[in-house]
Amino acid sequence: MAEALAGLVVLLVAGWFLVFAWNRSGSAVADSYELVARFPNVTGVSVGTDVRVSGMKVGRVVAQELDPKTWQAVVRMAIDRRVSLPVDSSAAITSEGLLGGSFIALMPGGEEEKLAPGDEIVDTQGATDLMGLVGAVINRTGGGGGGGAGGGARGGEAAAEAER
Repeated sequence: MAEALAGLVVLLVAGWFLVFAWNRSGSAVADSYELVARFPNVTGVSVGTDVRVSGMKVGRVVAQELDPKTWQAVVRMAIDRRVSLPVDSSAAITSEGLLGGSFIALMPGGEEEKLAPGDEIVDTQGATDLMGLVGAVINRTGGGGGGGAGGGARGGEAAAEAER
């Protein structure tokens, strides 16, 4: 009897795990509709990534592929049916901070007409390359020059210009 009970517990835990994994993978999205968006860069976004409006989760990414004609990433999102977005809404890939994960932020527009299942959000902004930005700041502020104001050749040019 104890062995049968232990086996049943193992089956229940395995079943719970399968349901959990199925839901996290984006394969089963109940009571939702699909929207599409094209981004130039989807770094940090994958199947299961949150889709948010005003910081609240309203859906998740269910698929992504590369469009071989435009070289843009096509992202398919499952959005909760209770969320009806205007046709002029926009989408941006953003992060929760320097060490946080990425998500897609939807910004509702002001039009009366709503997006229908399968529609595309046209106004998009791809992921920002944080390492590229940090490198650009370091290269601009930490570089050579003569030090202080007016250092280097440009300082001499400025002084000559001021004397004229």
